Amino acid sequence: MDDAELLQRIAQRDRQAFSQLYDRYSGVLYSTTLRILNNPEEASDVLQDVFFQIWEKAGSYDPKLGKPFNWALTLTRNRAIDRLRALKRRYSFIEEVTHEFAEGGNPRSAWNEEFMSSERASLIRAAVETLPLEQRQAIEMAFLGGMTQNEISETLKQPLGTIKARIRRGMLKLRDSLKELL
Repeated sequence: MDDAELLQRIAQRDRQAFSQLYDRYSGVLYSTTLRILNNPEEASDVLQDVFFQIWEKAGSYDPKLGKPFNWALTLTRNRAIDRLRALKRRYSFIEEVTHEFAEGGNPRSAWNEEFMSSERASLIRAAVETLPLEQRQAIEMAFLGGMTQNEISETLKQPLGTIKARIRRGMLKLRDSLKELL
């Protein structure tokens, strides 16, 4: 069965056709995302998003506009570039917040040095900096940036559940690391 037929069957919600297409394309599409993102975890996430998009949009594929592989490759490339842009925005936000703290700035949030001693604030900052990047970013956006979890999810183009889990795991790690210090 050719790829165009597989897409037609996928549009009719044929899981076996989807599995066949996945087996044919996943290797090369993953390689494409990995080359763009240079991060295996992010590349896997993008690949999952792409195949979800293929499942959802298979009916919109038009054989007159190109081959199914080129269509899937374009979806993959676009999704990977979007993720790369989101990662760059994420990193620049973290740099901005970190720079603001280093200069003694007063970020707009309830988590403010006016309410705690500078020693205590520096202990908290040090603990936050030990968190994995994704957790630290979500916590900083929520508590320093004053964003809701929904806004963070939309800004980072990440599922809401992922954002909630990152914040929760990060807060639990902070609690454990600061329990003895504060």
